[in-house]
Amino acid sequence: MRVFNTLTRKKEEFTPLREGRVGMYVCGITAYDVCHVGHARSAVVFDVVSRYLRSRGYDVTYVKNFTDVDDKIIERANREQTGIAEIAERFIAEHNQDMEALGVEPPTVTPRATEHIAGMIRLVETLLAKGLAYRVDGDVYFAVDKFPGYGRLSGRGLEDMLAGARVDVNEKKRNPLDFVLWKASKQGEPWWESPWGQGRPGWHLECSVMSQRYLGDSFDIHGGGEDLVFPHHDNEIAQSEAATGKPLARYWLHNGFVRVNSEKMSKSLGNFFTIREILKQYRPEVLRLFLLASHYRSPVDFSDAALAEARQGMERFYSTLKALRDQAAHGQAPPEGSATEREIVDHLAGLRGRFCEAMDDDFNTARAIGYLFDTVRLLNAALADKKAVLSRQVLTQAEQSLREIGAVLGLFGEEPDVYLRRDREAEAQKRGIDPAEVEALIAERRASREAKAWQRADEIRQGLAARGVVLKDSPAGTTWSIP
Repeated sequence: MRVFNTLTRKKEEFTPLREGRVGMYVCGITAYDVCHVGHARSAVVFDVVSRYLRSRGYDVTYVKNFTDVDDKIIERANREQTGIAEIAERFIAEHNQDMEALGVEPPTVTPRATEHIAGMIRLVETLLAKGLAYRVDGDVYFAVDKFPGYGRLSGRGLEDMLAGARVDVNEKKRNPLDFVLWKASKQGEPWWESPWGQGRPGWHLECSVMSQRYLGDSFDIHGGGEDLVFPHHDNEIAQSEAATGKPLARYWLHNGFVRVNSEKMSKSLGNFFTIREILKQYRPEVLRLFLLASHYRSPVDFSDAALAEARQGMERFYSTLKALRDQAAHGQAPPEGSATEREIVDHLAGLRGRFCEAMDDDFNTARAIGYLFDTVRLLNAALADKKAVLSRQVLTQAEQSLREIGAVLGLFGEEPDVYLRRDREAEAQKRGIDPAEVEALIAERRASREAKAWQRADEIRQGLAARGVVLKDSPAGTTWSIP
C-alpha cells in the first residue's frame, strides 16, 4: 500500500507503527447545524479507508470527534435561548441519522470536546511550563515562533501565512499568528475552572488531546478535509509535538472539496445542499457512488447531472445483480468448454486483485469502481447473449464477487428487487409520476395483450415511454424503470 502524505507531498509506503494495527483520527463536525454534502464526502471517504484497511486484515481503531463547544454553537444557543449542550445534542443526533442513512459505519470512538476539558488544561500547563505558550488577561496563546518548522504541513512560511490568512487583530498576541489555547470567559458564555481563571478551550486544542487519549502520542493516520490543513492541522502539530517531542501522525490524508459552480460548498457561502435534501431525491448509495467516483484528493463538482449519472450507474449495478440472481434460479449447465464461461471465470478470478491494486494506490476508488463497471459490462454482454449459457455456480460467484467488493465501498447493501423498486418510485415521484398509476397501466396492458388487443397495448407502452417510463418484458413479467 502507498498513500499520499500531505506532510511530505508524496506517496509513501504505508507501514503502521504497530504491525497489524492502525490508529486513525479524523476531524468531525462542529455540532451547530445539519450536515451538507461536503461533510458527507469526508465521512464517506474515511469510512471507505477504514473499511478497506479492515478488509486487508488490519485491526483499526478509528476515532472521530464532535466539537460541542465553539463560537458558532454558543451563538446558536443564545439565539434560541437554550444551552450549548442542547444544541450539540440535537445536531449530533441529526449527524448520526444522516451517517446511518449513508451507510457510514460508526467509528470506534466518537469523543466530545467537553468530555476532555481536564486533559486540555493539562496540555496547556505543559506548554506553559516549556515556555511555548504565554498568558494574557486569562487567555493563553501558543507562541508559534518558539516552535521550529511551524506550518510545514501546509508548506507555508510565516510571512506567507500572514499574507494569505485572515488573522484576527488582537493586541494581546505577541505574534499575529499565535493561536489561542484557552479563552477567558465572557458574559453569557459557558466556562470551566482552570489555573488561569474561568474559561473554555480554543478549537485547535481538542483534537490534540482526544487523539492522544485514544491513540497515544503518535499514531498512523490523521485525516480531514483539505480546508483543515491550515490553520487547524498546522496548529495541532505545533501544540502536540511541542508538548510530547514526538511526531503526531505518520500519514496526513486530506479529501478535496465538493464544489458548486467552481466554489467550495460551505455554509458561509450559502451554496450548500444538506444530506437530507439530497436523500429525498436520490438513494443513499447514489450519493456514495457520486462521492467515490472521483479520487478522494480531487475536487468534485456537485450537480444534478452528476447525481443523475451516478443514479444510472447504481441502476446498472443492481440490474446486473438482479439478472445474475434471476438466471441462477433457472441456471443450466453450459455447453462443454464454453468460451464465455471461461472468460467470466478468469475475469472474476482477477477482480479482487485489480480492486486491491487500485485501493493500494492511495485508496483510488475511482479506478476501483471502473473495474466494477468493466465487470458489469462483461457480465451483461454474456447475459444478453442467447447462445452463452452460464452455470448457476458462475452466476452465483459473479454476484458474490460484486457484493464482497461493493461492501468495502459501502455499496450493493440492498436486495436488488428492493433497491430497484425504491429507486424507480423515488424517481417517478420526483418527475410527478404516480407509481400506482404506472402499475395499473402495466396491468391493463397485460390484460390487453391476453385479449389480443395489440393496439391498446402499444398505446400504453408508447404513452408511458413519452413520460420517460421504460417497460421491459420477460418470462417473469413486465418491469418498469425511469432511466
